[in-house]
Amino acid sequence: MSAPVAGATLNVPTFKTVGFVVIPNFTTIGFASAIETLRMANMAARREMFRSVIIAPSMNPVTASNGMRILPDYAVGDTPKLDLLLVVGSNPIVSHFSSRPLLNWLRKLAHQQVTLGGICTGSYWLARAGLLKGYRCTIHWEDIETLKEHFPGIIISNQLFEMDRDRYTCSGGVASMDMTLQLIAREPGGREIAAQAAELLLCDRARGAQEQQRVPLRQKLGTSQPKLSQVVAIMEANLEEPVSLADLARFNHVSVRQLERLFHKHLQRTPSQYYLELRLARARALLLSSESQVRDIALACGFVSAAHFSKCYSRLFGISPIVERKQVALH
Repeated sequence: MSAPVAGATLNVPTFKTVGFVVIPNFTTIGFASAIETLRMANMAARREMFRSVIIAPSMNPVTASNGMRILPDYAVGDTPKLDLLLVVGSNPIVSHFSSRPLLNWLRKLAHQQVTLGGICTGSYWLARAGLLKGYRCTIHWEDIETLKEHFPGIIISNQLFEMDRDRYTCSGGVASMDMTLQLIAREPGGREIAAQAAELLLCDRARGAQEQQRVPLRQKLGTSQPKLSQVVAIMEANLEEPVSLADLARFNHVSVRQLERLFHKHLQRTPSQYYLELRLARARALLLSSESQVRDIALACGFVSAAHFSKCYSRLFGISPIVERKQVALH
């Protein structure tokens, strides 16, 4: 698509009203990353493509997790017609405030076929309202286990965001910007507007929904396995020239057999499999965020040839590196 002529108005539809419900102790970065992206879309479109309204349980100011206070435009249940509602959750989850009016209102909006979404732990409130059954959803990695425990029947992924029919959820942080850019791109003429909005935000690459959150190993293991954590740290620091399994064991004063048992018990993989996945994850990030040749990416991640790299990549991700790069470029 060619760039718009300076001073011209892009062909965009009548504005859509997007509501943001801010839960007490809401995450500021997730909220700002989404609402500012919509503002930049309006700037790129040179007209009001999206109208954002802030909603709260009452008309009283709501305090964010960083202490900032925000005044709502509307109270729950007393809003203009909405095209999309995003629940901005707290971090950590706050479940003690009077939520029955919110949950009933969410159910009413769902009945009216309003598209609903959650930012960070906003997914928790959609789940409590019974509105994620049969949908894929995501939430911040710190809260995945909590969501699974409380709502065992819903489908939870580790992806940055999920846009499943009329349910949009994201993991929080700047992932809400990625999801909002995708939302903008879905509008008629929206791909060019989303690209311009990303430029205004100094975002060099909008990440796709297929990309996963990276759960820190320390979160998986806690402090109980310092040797395993140290081995993985060495792996992560040596992706271009992989360290042999024997050297990894020697550096950490364990036997190869002990190291293999540690990986199998805590990571359900052999050390070699885990190392390979680290290298492929790094390669994928380079593939989708740079214009480097595939063979150069392969060498930078410790593969002896582009052919071997492509075979390993396809086996892990179910798609060849060249095809995935082309698909991402089209979006």
